[in-house]
Amino acid sequence: MNILDQIIAHKRKEVAQNKAQTPVKVLRQSEWYGHTCFSLKSSLLDSSKTGIIAEFKRRSPSKGIIHPNPDVLNITAAYTDGGASALSVLTDQNFFGGNNQDLMLARKNNIPILRKDFIIDPYQIEEAKSIGADVILLIAACLTPEEVQLLAKYAIQLGLEVLLELHDESELEHVCDEISIVGINNRNLKTFEVDIEQSIRMAGQIDASKVLVAESGISSVNEVKYFKSKGFKGFLMGEYFMKQHNPGTAFQDFVKLL
Repeated sequence: MNILDQIIAHKRKEVAQNKAQTPVKVLRQSEWYGHTCFSLKSSLLDSSKTGIIAEFKRRSPSKGIIHPNPDVLNITAAYTDGGASALSVLTDQNFFGGNNQDLMLARKNNIPILRKDFIIDPYQIEEAKSIGADVILLIAACLTPEEVQLLAKYAIQLGLEVLLELHDESELEHVCDEISIVGINNRNLKTFEVDIEQSIRMAGQIDASKVLVAESGISSVNEVKYFKSKGFKGFLMGEYFMKQHNPGTAFQDFVKLL
């Protein structure tokens, strides 16, 4: 069983437990459930912005602890003040050390926030809405094309946007009319190996109407400029900043160079 399979097996149990503990009707009573979502698509298409989706990430299965005791409020505020087009917050606890509270704290920032998790059930979309997320992530590697369409429709009905993540050409069939933002992950979720050219190879095979996001393995201004030249509007970056002593300052320094 590869890492992704392990994550999804655990996620199924986690979702079942959460459903039993906190029914959807309770989630819908949250103060954030009525929040009018910020648009990630509009933010990425705004040429005056950086295009960077700056991620708050505590640890990962491949890297272990990335930053000890990070302050979500200070880091996400620095990302926002520094010109991030959006924030991404890891909420998976078992494998990434995240939690829903991190996203709710980050919600103090008035820019789009992506809930970064392994979504396999409509319940998690209700949960995302209840904690103040604007965007959900759907990962093609752990969903069928039919599931992507169903979950995307559900999210849109709640006013959320969807970022569909692909890794290889076999997943192109997951792109549907409901999806307007497509991320291409340079990191293989089954082996966690990174190939920075993966996004470029696949970009030409995706409908030009979709907003493209390059994900993972980006660590230099030149790489961002390279992706921009290939038509990418978004750049999901987390590990590069989070491994620095002061992630917020590292982000702001990066933007100055950009």
